Amino acid sequence: MRTHYCGELRPTHGNQEVTLCGWVDRCRDHGGVIFIDLRDRTGTVQVTVDPEGSPQVFAQAEQLRNETVLRINGHLRLRPEDSINPKLATGAVEVLATGLTVLNSIKGTLPFGVSVHDEEPVREELRLRHRYLDLRRQRMQRNVALRHLVMQTARRFLDGQGFLEVETPMLTRSTPEGARDYLVPSRVCGGEWFALPQSPQLFKQLLMVGGLERYYQLARCFRDEDLRADRQPEFTQLDLEMSFLSQEQILTINELLVAHIWQNVLGVKLPLPFPRLSWREAMDRYGTDRPDTRYGLELTDVSDLVADLKFKVFSQAVARGGVVKCLALPQGNEQLSNVRIKPGGDVFAEATGAGAGGLAYIRVRDGGVLDTIGAIKDSLSPERAQALLQRCGAQPGTLLLFGAGDGAMVNKALDRVRQFLARELQLIPANTWNFLWVVDFPLLAWNRDEQRLEALHHPFCAPHPADIHDLGKARAQAYDLVLNGLEVAGGSLRIHNAALQQQVLEVMGFSPQEARRQFGFLMDALDMGAPPHGGIAYGLDRLVMLLAGEDSIRDTIAFPKTQQARCPLAAAPAPVEPSQLKELHVASTWVQANQEEPNDGAATT
Repeated sequence: MRTHYCGELRPTHGNQEVTLCGWVDRCRDHGGVIFIDLRDRTGTVQVTVDPEGSPQVFAQAEQLRNETVLRINGHLRLRPEDSINPKLATGAVEVLATGLTVLNSIKGTLPFGVSVHDEEPVREELRLRHRYLDLRRQRMQRNVALRHLVMQTARRFLDGQGFLEVETPMLTRSTPEGARDYLVPSRVCGGEWFALPQSPQLFKQLLMVGGLERYYQLARCFRDEDLRADRQPEFTQLDLEMSFLSQEQILTINELLVAHIWQNVLGVKLPLPFPRLSWREAMDRYGTDRPDTRYGLELTDVSDLVADLKFKVFSQAVARGGVVKCLALPQGNEQLSNVRIKPGGDVFAEATGAGAGGLAYIRVRDGGVLDTIGAIKDSLSPERAQALLQRCGAQPGTLLLFGAGDGAMVNKALDRVRQFLARELQLIPANTWNFLWVVDFPLLAWNRDEQRLEALHHPFCAPHPADIHDLGKARAQAYDLVLNGLEVAGGSLRIHNAALQQQVLEVMGFSPQEARRQFGFLMDALDMGAPPHGGIAYGLDRLVMLLAGEDSIRDTIAFPKTQQARCPLAAAPAPVEPSQLKELHVASTWVQANQEEPNDGAATT
């Protein structure tokens, strides 16, 4: 049907007859000659329709609408020098049409423009409802092609490193840890349920027990959780697992993988190795375990310097076991007014939005004079004030912002203020890729709602050998890869000893019977010659989002869901027939707003 793609035509193709297929990007009538910009996924080329040479083709061209699907027969020729379009890769050539076939015409009005020349913003809801049109647009074409290139580049690298691509089950059992599962009722096993995998975690560990040693998969994962711009109910992981490697060896392989992707996709050479930062140091210096290190504004703990001040916000926070931390903003005196820091201000709102009561502040004036409220200024001796300025690296013109209270809350609030100010004051350098390994996470964290310990990552992370005597306070041999303040991958060495796995589950509150019921198949496998192993999983959607320079992973997925976990295109989820529910031994208890009794048929919204 075609001899060439539109975007590949160049002067080197010479004078030849070509057949092209694609969509009408736009038509222009210039003094009796019609120019058609014909577009396919490779690009756009100009087709010229001359009424003298092809009157029948010209008559057809006069009736064309944008996005009509065409086949063009014609003669490839060089464009006159004064009409070359340097903005187009095909701008030095054109096709003189000798034949035109309409393969499909447009009925009705397009909901939005698709042309490469149409830069009008379109509401995301409308884009997703007509995603097939949105996918024709240059932006989405580029992003989908970029995603393909990332996947193929990763595959080639891992193939060269001796990895095997293995598919793991999509129907598995529900597990109690992590996000909520998407459940699938079984028709043949009445009353029992499958779960769609939140990750291939257990199966990839079993592949290591099976002796495959190096595994990878572009794995589809499902989590029924609240959504954000960088989350989806179904998403793709680049999933890896390796046997007989130390943590440092695993990190090195992954650095080489990431560097290979960045070199092949963007032509960017990344400096190796990536920096390492312990979880504790990341929390102390940045207030978060995924710090953006492209700019400074690090946090400083000043609890010891303010513990005995008369300013009770500080002294009481320390007395109750909390902390007082400071964020020093150079030239902040000029950049931020008091109005923005006090109640009603945007900086104040960032802090309170993260749970803080507000922000205390000190302005450093010439000569090291402190400009602040009397309760702080009057209780700081000259020696203590000097020590405070020295620890925070403050100079005249610096604005010091303080958070006081529970350590987790202070970290969250100042991290949020730090990121907000970096964006507002344009402190983030462009075209910078700051990768960072965060290591030595806590193995377990306290869940206040459930009053128990839970896994910070998952229950299968191996504790540090030095910490096995106290699993409640142990560090995990876990690692996250952070890029510009976003986590793009996470992994760990795994527990490969069944007795230790049982211990960890017991500390988390699992009875031996419950641990056996949920994870007995894993512990049986660990008792049958499981090798030391570990792995990592990349959020492919988020990785492509960063490579593409997008703000949402929805713009890197062909058919994404909305933030309400809906597909506007297919109108899913949707009701099903009562007969289908009956076959599955399921009854709906969904109650509509205008009903008092549960539905005895399909669940509807």
